[in-house]
Amino acid sequence: MKKALGIALVALLAGCASQTTQPDEELSADSGYGSGMSGSELMGSGSGRPSYFSQLNDPNSILSQRSVYYDYDSYTVKGEYRDLVLSHARFLRDNPDANVILQGNTDDRGSREYNLALGQRRADGVRNMMTLAGARDAQIESVSLGEEKPRALGNSEAAWSQNRRTDILYRGE
Repeated sequence: MKKALGIALVALLAGCASQTTQPDEELSADSGYGSGMSGSELMGSGSGRPSYFSQLNDPNSILSQRSVYYDYDSYTVKGEYRDLVLSHARFLRDNPDANVILQGNTDDRGSREYNLALGQRRADGVRNMMTLAGARDAQIESVSLGEEKPRALGNSEAAWSQNRRTDILYRGE
């Protein structure tokens, strides 16, 4: 009963919240995932931007890295990306108002249905790592873009390897 009341209260407060956003030129136009969200809604900007976002854009910080790459046909987070995912999880734990969208992507090999499922497993794998490291489940949304938003074009391993990824995108509050 308490949990349901807490969820209802959070939903009510979120509905009452207002935010001021302005276009954010730092985000690319393809960073949304089809929900009509603009880059400014994902990253926050202008006077409505939370102060903690400066940490996320410091090029000397691991938090400025936002992509986890995978081997062919795999959704296992490689050891080289463990610190990256755990750093973002700690950031979410320490900033309870921060929220992320994890976008799972694939290369263009395989059927559309298979790639959507693989992209979801990739995003969910990062989500699971983050929640085990202390981020709250409510702070994280995982979606699959499948092969629809390639980072690199071409039919070579160099292009495919750039497209097999999960992107970590922060929403502005």
